[in-house]
Amino acid sequence: MTTRRLTVAQALVEFLAHQYTERDGQRHRLINATWGIFGHGNVAGLGQALLEAGQDTMPYLQGRNEQAMVHAAVGYARQSNRLAAQAVTTSIGPGATNLVTGAALATVNRLPVLLLPGDIFTTRPADPVLQQLEVPYAGDVSVNDALRPVSRYFDRVVRPEALIPAALAAMRVLADPAETGAVTLAMPQDVQAEAFDWPEEFFADRVWRVRRPAPEHAETTAAAQAIRAARRPLVVAGGGVHHSEAEGALRAFADATGIPVASTQAGKGSLRHDHPADIGGIGHTGTAVADDLARSADLIIGVGTRYSDFTTASATLFADPEVRFLNLNITGFDAHKLAATTLVADARAGLEALTAELAGHRVDETYEAEYRTGKTAWERRVDAAYAAEDASVRPSQTQVLGALDAVVGDEDVVINAAGSLPGDLHKLWRARSPRQYHLEYGYSCMGYEIPGAIGVRLAAPDTPVWALVGDGTYLMMPTEIVTAVQEGININIVLLQNHGYASIGGLSETTGAERFGTAYRFRSADGTYTGDPLPVDLAANAASLGMDVLRAATVAELREALAAARASDRPTCVYVETETGDTVSGAPDAQAWWDVPVAETASRPAAVKARQEYDRHAAGRRRHL
Repeated sequence: MTTRRLTVAQALVEFLAHQYTERDGQRHRLINATWGIFGHGNVAGLGQALLEAGQDTMPYLQGRNEQAMVHAAVGYARQSNRLAAQAVTTSIGPGATNLVTGAALATVNRLPVLLLPGDIFTTRPADPVLQQLEVPYAGDVSVNDALRPVSRYFDRVVRPEALIPAALAAMRVLADPAETGAVTLAMPQDVQAEAFDWPEEFFADRVWRVRRPAPEHAETTAAAQAIRAARRPLVVAGGGVHHSEAEGALRAFADATGIPVASTQAGKGSLRHDHPADIGGIGHTGTAVADDLARSADLIIGVGTRYSDFTTASATLFADPEVRFLNLNITGFDAHKLAATTLVADARAGLEALTAELAGHRVDETYEAEYRTGKTAWERRVDAAYAAEDASVRPSQTQVLGALDAVVGDEDVVINAAGSLPGDLHKLWRARSPRQYHLEYGYSCMGYEIPGAIGVRLAAPDTPVWALVGDGTYLMMPTEIVTAVQEGININIVLLQNHGYASIGGLSETTGAERFGTAYRFRSADGTYTGDPLPVDLAANAASLGMDVLRAATVAELREALAAARASDRPTCVYVETETGDTVSGAPDAQAWWDVPVAETASRPAAVKARQEYDRHAAGRRRHL
């Protein structure tokens, strides 16, 4: 047997360079690059290995924050339809624990990322080492064990030869559409540097085929029967539609059957916004037409969705007493939710099978006329939210979206994750292509937007990318601006200054907490944060990190700045202060409820009133059995 003597770290880098995915005859490199911040736990192991391998074998990307590096890798994977991913390496201690939030985000959203944190010595020549967490009851625990619950696969490579099965298992999970998420290989720092004679077969090109499992005939038949029997069926399109590139199959299904299609945050864009069957977002941040149809639907057809509480309006949305569910999902776990009839299959394969089985079937024309009338009415509300009759005044948040809508092309990608913007975008944004609407709302993680935009741009270098960022999110994680500048990655940031946590401020008001602790202001005499706004200049901060910055004080200036940013070949920030200050945007109200428990006993009138409203809504919850 031919062997090659390499360190464990060198072997891992060489192995990763030869892994590929293949779907529909198209091959992709599985691990396209490795992000890294180096410390004593990985600098002499994986750091040296990446240096020795060179950029052609394994491109290296320098980050500023470990969590942000994971976000960038997740953005890359999502833009790549989960067919390509990136790795992230850190030192031990805080570098490793900084991965936990990013890992949770990846796993919640079913997006692949390979995490390679350094770990403590296996040989324990000195105990403890710098940054080691000592656990008195267990000598084999390190901080990396915090990654276990947020990883779809976890292993600790405690011997050189253990790398072979661990690396193969890691690739299997990353490439499996039903299992993928964060994968962690904890790498003890002494093992990383240890040499071993590796079989050459370990470094051969290996192709991991990404399956498109077709549904069983019996399930397809039962699903078609359920659809034929329904008077008011409604499709809920989730992120699985995008991951399987099933947008064309969904469009063909809707064209053939006339069944309307609503979308989750992850599924928005599954149909182009002007398709007759597209009725927009569903749930707490959905459109009026989608939520009204959901309340009266007798069959909900979930395609690639996990039914979060925002989608179901905390189990209050699907109100028809006879409503039933049909779930098409590649995982049995999600397909069985809500006591559904199941169609366990790839989204594209399942939709194609259903369309064929339903040949000749179409919903009643009065139902089509109803939802198309509702769609037209909602579009008028979007037009009103976007409109700015006076271009010389400061814009509202929805007018910012209107100005951006007028600038972007079909190919542009708009990225957001948290705050009041996701609700406005889900209700109002007119998605023009499958990848345009990029909302990380599974984990709703503040700080995702800027590194996520970098990941998207790395996956699609010629695609204009917009990170929509509020001041709260910006202050949490602006650091990867430096990375964008360093690498010449010309992302665009639209930075909205509204002086605090606008979304939580609005939620706080409706739940009786009276906006406590949500404004970025000086303390008043009573000790609360109700004084003047803080004199921060986020535009100056972005400029200090190397971005070109365009300040827009009015609607007219905003339009000009957005057009200039899109035309620029430099990382550019458009800074705008919205007219609503520390309130939410003024978009249409929520069309469905969201369960955030309110204090059962309180002395303040606002909380008492909020509890009465909470009890009224909570009475509508039900279990679908």
